[in-house]
Amino acid sequence: MPADRNYTKIYVTPKVEKSLRNGHPWVFQDEVTAIDGTYENGQLVDVLSSKDKYLGTGFINDNSKILVRVVSTNTNDSFDRAFYERRIRYALNYRRTVMPNEFNCCRLIFGEADGIPGITVDRYDSVLVIQSLCLGTDLIKPMLIEILLVLLAEMGESIDTVYERNDLPVREREGMQQYTGFYEADNLKTDSNGKIIITENGIRFQIDYINGQKTGYYLDQKYNRLAVAKISKDRNVLDCFCHTGSFALNAAQAGAASVTAVDVSKAAINLVQENAKLNNLQRNMTYVNADVFEFLTELSRSSSHPYDLIILDPPAFTKSSSRIKNAIGGYRQINQMAMRILPRGGYLATCSCSHFVTDTHFRALLRQAATDVSVSLRQIEARQQAPDHPILWNVPETNYLKFYIFQVI
Repeated sequence: MPADRNYTKIYVTPKVEKSLRNGHPWVFQDEVTAIDGTYENGQLVDVLSSKDKYLGTGFINDNSKILVRVVSTNTNDSFDRAFYERRIRYALNYRRTVMPNEFNCCRLIFGEADGIPGITVDRYDSVLVIQSLCLGTDLIKPMLIEILLVLLAEMGESIDTVYERNDLPVREREGMQQYTGFYEADNLKTDSNGKIIITENGIRFQIDYINGQKTGYYLDQKYNRLAVAKISKDRNVLDCFCHTGSFALNAAQAGAASVTAVDVSKAAINLVQENAKLNNLQRNMTYVNADVFEFLTELSRSSSHPYDLIILDPPAFTKSSSRIKNAIGGYRQINQMAMRILPRGGYLATCSCSHFVTDTHFRALLRQAATDVSVSLRQIEARQQAPDHPILWNVPETNYLKFYIFQVI
């Protein structure tokens, strides 16, 4: 390691040393053995082994359980504008390669998976929606946004609005305030109502990036919705937790005999109706504003089988490892009910977006749910998130979406 480095030194346990050498970028508070020097939260620090070997450089924040988020393991890196321009250019070029036809509507930056900790950037045509959950990244956010806008312009991509959706409680745990609002800079609009129409899989959706869930839309299910569309023709489809109606409208577009969209949010149901009209798909659509658990419970008590394709796309049932057991119980319950409602030979598309509920957990609970209602599952597809949400094999937290399609027999 060069002798002229001026960063505070953070010494870590052998366990963390192994983890960092294997590519995981986090150092937790209880994994630090010593600190040599002083620091301010959000600054860069060097992480070293007990034998004084360099392991990486990252942002420190003692408000967070994750004390250091490593940005680089290269001692030759200078953390200037050129460094972040390389990272962002690499992220953009990756999306243009793996999603060439969807570059105008995809996730451009996915935090640690793109080497820029704690920040996500979703693109909806001319709009960028940003969430920042790492203090160090937050402090350099103006530079990151400027770089993004410059590089996208170089690529011939037009962006006129940047909106910040920093309304997540985790920001407070990181010592940052929650807020939302338009990012102000030259040539950027700040007067939008948050509504924009995007196109996905040939279907138009009006989304609301100001008031909608997350950044306004769930881009990670893009290709999973196509997989459901492939088996939807002539079927009676039930889309649970429908949000903007993305699965429902993909099924309707594919020729479903009927589609019922269910969500507890009245605003979501209104948006599904608007999107159905936008695509002239309202003829065979039914909308139900109800709690999905209650709706499925009532259906499962009936001996009739009104649906032969059920889609379960619930929100994450847990955002912490301490509640995995409860989450597994919730997932098992809704899948049991869906399997009971379906006729033999019917189809089930089901998923979990909680990274705490691993694929091993999810497969086990699905197997148990099938056993509980005396059916068998014939697997059609096993899928994950779209590649604009890249999975790093050495960072399990990036591998969060489990998606299966079965025939229930």
